[in-house]
Amino acid sequence: MRFTAHGVGGAADLPIPVEYAVAGGCAALAISFSVLALAWRTPRYASDQGSAAPNALTRIVDSHWFLGTLRALGFAFFLFVTSAAVLGGDSLLNPVFGVFFAWLWVGIVPASLLFGPFYRAVSPARTLSWLLARVTGADPERGIRTYPARLGLWPAALGLFGFVWFELVYPFSNELGPVRLWFALYLGAMLIGSAVFGSDFLAKADPFEVLSTLVGRLSPWYRDDAGQLRMRAPLANLSTTPPQPGLVAVCSVLLGSTAFDSFQGSTPWTRFLLDSTASENLLNLLGLLGLILLVALLFVTASVLTGVNHPTDRWRLPTAYAHSLVPIIVGYFAAHYLSFLVEYGQTTMLHLNDPYVNGSNLFGLAGRTEWMILSSHPTALSVIKVLGVVGGHVFGVIAAHDRALELLPRRHQLTGQLSMLVVMVAFTVGGLFLLFGA
Repeated sequence: MRFTAHGVGGAADLPIPVEYAVAGGCAALAISFSVLALAWRTPRYASDQGSAAPNALTRIVDSHWFLGTLRALGFAFFLFVTSAAVLGGDSLLNPVFGVFFAWLWVGIVPASLLFGPFYRAVSPARTLSWLLARVTGADPERGIRTYPARLGLWPAALGLFGFVWFELVYPFSNELGPVRLWFALYLGAMLIGSAVFGSDFLAKADPFEVLSTLVGRLSPWYRDDAGQLRMRAPLANLSTTPPQPGLVAVCSVLLGSTAFDSFQGSTPWTRFLLDSTASENLLNLLGLLGLILLVALLFVTASVLTGVNHPTDRWRLPTAYAHSLVPIIVGYFAAHYLSFLVEYGQTTMLHLNDPYVNGSNLFGLAGRTEWMILSSHPTALSVIKVLGVVGGHVFGVIAAHDRALELLPRRHQLTGQLSMLVVMVAFTVGGLFLLFGA
């Protein structure tokens, strides 16, 4: 069994034909771009400082007891799930699978949208690194070496690829042993890296923390240079994403893997696997890599073609525009994984009620069943999918437009964006056809 992320909404459940949904999505992007071209002539986000957060909220969030409580709760939950991984049975009734694939991988997105870099506050890797530093007398913020700037987010991109490979390609991801091994390797790498490079390693190499921080840029919360908690428009917050090496790779892995998760269940891909004499695992790996590289190639090409005054600066544009992929990633996650999170997330809670599969009733949930609200309303789910994909691309166009006004010469600000618009339309068409046509 492999975890299914699509839910039940499909092309047959749309209130309109899928071709009309695709056409409407493309029209929405074209209209959005036209409105932006006429009404949005100067960059707005770079100067948007927002407003100060309420004083009472700031005092709570900045207090040592609040941060300590979050860290303690996160670590206590980690120990609880670890006990289930060690003592629980090797079956899909074990809550480890739901915590790993639903609550962590998918749940981190809405949590970060609401609260900012949520995972950083509860990360077991950070807590273990801090405890190790206390035992050895080291400074948890500083390692024995400085993290190389040229590495940027590349380690996180590799970690994210390792996760999606494990989820989508590895044939034994539904067995407890491999899940335990993957997470043990992840924690081991994070502890060694943080011991050598300090907490900066976790901020740039931890795949879950990087995902949470990136999505958290779309939350309304941020801290100014003085460390004060402030609020501003999510897209203004997103525009402050640092243009680090590996940022395009991180976004491409997230976007391409979600696309492959849809494509993997399609009839053409299934027929191809059945007709081929090559290893199914190898073909799935090549398909996953192929879609990730295709996303990266299209986006980098579109970014470079926007153009700047100096030719050598063109290769800096993909990283400068990469933040505009984040709304698309969030839209794809919402379209692709929403029902999985809502419904299998409830199943996970029921499994946590009996973590060792011995009849325990820790939270008094015995006899409860899941509320399958999305599965019982497939048309509504299909509409949500369309809105997620199209809405993500519309916000991506807005983010890219504002950045183009900052970077491009005035005479080239509109025509330079046409390549990016074409790629956004291609992503929209591809995303909708993969969700419904496949």
